[in-house]
Amino acid sequence: MSKDIRIKKGLNINLIGAAEKTTSKAVLSNVYALNLEDFHGITPKLLVKQGAEIKAGEPLFYNKNKEEMLFVSPVSGELVEIVRGARRRILTLKILADKSQEYVSHQPLDIEQSDVDAIKGLLLKSGLWPFIKQRPYDIIANPDVTPKAIFVSGYTTAPLAADSDYVLNGKEAELQAAVNALGKLTPGEIHVSIGKSNNSPLAGLNGVTLHNVSGPHPAGLVGTQINRIDPINKGETAWTITPQDLVIIGELLLTGKFNAERTIALTGSVVKAPKYYTTKIGAEISTFLYAAGVKEDKFRLINGDVLTGAKTHPEGYLGFYNNTVTAIPEGDDYEFFGWNKPIFNKISSTRALTFSWMQPKKKYDLTTNTNGEHRAFVVTGQYEQVFPMDIYPLQLLKACMVKDLDEMEQLGLYEVAPEDFSLTEFICISKQPHQQIIREGLDLLHQEIG
Repeated sequence: MSKDIRIKKGLNINLIGAAEKTTSKAVLSNVYALNLEDFHGITPKLLVKQGAEIKAGEPLFYNKNKEEMLFVSPVSGELVEIVRGARRRILTLKILADKSQEYVSHQPLDIEQSDVDAIKGLLLKSGLWPFIKQRPYDIIANPDVTPKAIFVSGYTTAPLAADSDYVLNGKEAELQAAVNALGKLTPGEIHVSIGKSNNSPLAGLNGVTLHNVSGPHPAGLVGTQINRIDPINKGETAWTITPQDLVIIGELLLTGKFNAERTIALTGSVVKAPKYYTTKIGAEISTFLYAAGVKEDKFRLINGDVLTGAKTHPEGYLGFYNNTVTAIPEGDDYEFFGWNKPIFNKISSTRALTFSWMQPKKKYDLTTNTNGEHRAFVVTGQYEQVFPMDIYPLQLLKACMVKDLDEMEQLGLYEVAPEDFSLTEFICISKQPHQQIIREGLDLLHQEIG
């Protein structure tokens, strides 16, 4: 039996360049890379040296603070480069892939007969544990902590994000195997959210509590759903995992092989033929970007969606958690008296000078231009109009900026992640970096309170 969740506050950002629901196989990448910035809060300790020959699924490094937590290679080949930054901090590991792939083989689990330790042990040694993240702090889950519940969001509302229902089609067996295993790791429920009145592959899963979600963005964010279903209080932990990562976990449980394959959506108004591509974690973005073609020379390439993704370039690599790559025009031009005339080609949450509210379904070709510069917070009440959580967003942001730990706790920082503030950042008149502020606040809270 499903439970309905209806979100009223929010804002849909309709952009030109949604991916057509056809899938092609991307050109095989010569080099694959793991960017260690994807694993926030992890201190890596290398297990292999540059020049080593490795198999797909073979450990490359482990977490210094949790040595049994391994991070593995998505492909077999040679570790050709270890990119380091200040103080020899490891930034990126690059693997030159073999033409013929070899995999580390694990013993498939009989999930029904396996206990919690056996399931955790396999996920840790196979390198799949990093797919499981936790609230609070929005970091890789601590395997020593038992979560009160696990949350999976199969409802996508972010601009141009990959459609979960489409990419999961035909993966029901892997999804069910992953759910059966994860269900043993929590005494609570596995909450799965899907779009209302659709035929999602997630809708037929057994052993889950299904929620039909409707409403504008950020209704599809797992943080919004947690807030409505079972809010996190101090001392509590909840785990989150994306549907495509469930598929990877399920395949390992069934076959004993770590398959780093992903179906990604290449989107954006700059792309000539936006569509879906099958590739692998860490693949070169150029292997599918140029196959689709680009219309302009000057554009911003984003590893992820336009609200939460990171700026990259065609020679960059697909992020560990990403299933969307977006290309939109670079906003390096400015309109003369642009603030003092009616605006018809931009979206806004206000009715001041803009007319997007008159055409809610119109699609826009937006650039990266911020249409203003950084300034002090202006109290307008806008954030509350698009922020559906039972939290005061402006007050929480200010508490993080002044590093007031008591205020952070009382205002609900345990519940949120940076992505939950991506929409308030988008509409912010003051051009404040909301996601960065929340990330720094979470890191401080984790450091001081743990």
